[in-house]
Amino acid sequence: MTIDFETPKPILQMQTVLQSVAENMMRSTSREFDENEHAIPWEYIEFMHTAMRSMGGGGGLAPSEEKPKEGAEKRPPIGYQKLAAQIEMLSWGDVGYYLITPGGGLGAAAVQAAGNAEQKAKFLARFNDEKPTFAAMCMTEPGAGSDTSAIRARAILDEKTNEWVINGEKIFVTGGDKSFTEYEKFGKGFIVVWASIDPSAGRAGMRAFVVESGAPGVKITKLEHKLGIRASDTASISLVDARVPFENILGNPTVEKTTTGFKGAMATFDATRPLVAASGLGVARAALEFLKEKLKENGVQIRYGLPRNKLTSIERDVIDMEIMLKSAWLMVLKAVWMADNKKPNALESSMSKVRAGDVTTKVTQKAVEILGPIGYSREFLLEKWFRDAKITDIYEGTGQINRLVVARQILGYSGAELR
Repeated sequence: MTIDFETPKPILQMQTVLQSVAENMMRSTSREFDENEHAIPWEYIEFMHTAMRSMGGGGGLAPSEEKPKEGAEKRPPIGYQKLAAQIEMLSWGDVGYYLITPGGGLGAAAVQAAGNAEQKAKFLARFNDEKPTFAAMCMTEPGAGSDTSAIRARAILDEKTNEWVINGEKIFVTGGDKSFTEYEKFGKGFIVVWASIDPSAGRAGMRAFVVESGAPGVKITKLEHKLGIRASDTASISLVDARVPFENILGNPTVEKTTTGFKGAMATFDATRPLVAASGLGVARAALEFLKEKLKENGVQIRYGLPRNKLTSIERDVIDMEIMLKSAWLMVLKAVWMADNKKPNALESSMSKVRAGDVTTKVTQKAVEILGPIGYSREFLLEKWFRDAKITDIYEGTGQINRLVVARQILGYSGAELR
């Protein structure tokens, strides 16, 4: 089985629709929602929810397998490839907006990766509901960022009520407010909380729990004010004696000597890191296209095909930016193709995330640098894209952590052996 670099027709059709949304609905109000952080663009959310349902996207961004018509030849799976293309295009429009597109996000990805059939049926089906619905992942704590073994949130089973009692504090939860707060216009969302059922067991005791919106003992304590992606909410969440039904635990409720349960939950990121990479590359593409447009307006044409020593400094910079962008996108394509074909992609997933984090930051910075005052001015969106870019290198595993993952995968070291 080989990768086909021709873009499938369903993806091309979808990109045409989403480009219109990005240009006419997202770009036109990007500045407004960047400056009015935490305001909710209801029109966009409701439109996208309706559009995704009509396109068979399950009411939000989620990988889906096309069901061939009776008698038709079965095509290779393109669920994650299609999702990467969707995310890249929406992020080209506005990455903060993309992050508030209705759907399961990381929360649903965790259920998909580690949940059983009953859990998937119960929690993932709600993204097909009439109301827009959200889900989020709660992992980071004040004392535990990329080092998940340092997580201190605790879940204890109350055998009398057959409920898990969770105590802990989670921070930097992307989409946490929309996933947990019970807005009248939203469906019943959920957050996936990571906690230990046995701290003495280390990672083997780590589990993820589905906590539904409005659950008692859970409170949104803070909404972050951020450098970029300001249209999306990033929340701090407190859990004090929060009670969760026994069946809401993802994975085995008993502690074993192996870390199978932990690795199963971590598989979430093998699927989603390339999607974060795709998002960042959408921002980088927006910046590069704007740069070339402004250069053309000022009579600067990029002369492709000439030896580098005959090109101007700006021409070399632009060509290098294009090479970086295209090479990073190829890495994303390989990672999502592997996910679609059920191939282990931990190495490729982290590699795509590392590369996209670097490329997105460098391309947007260089675009601002070349355009000078135009790039720095708030008259245009380029300075916003520059601010939005850096998060690609931070969330869902920092560049440093993903480099460790890559090194361990290549060299065959464990986490304890290479830190």
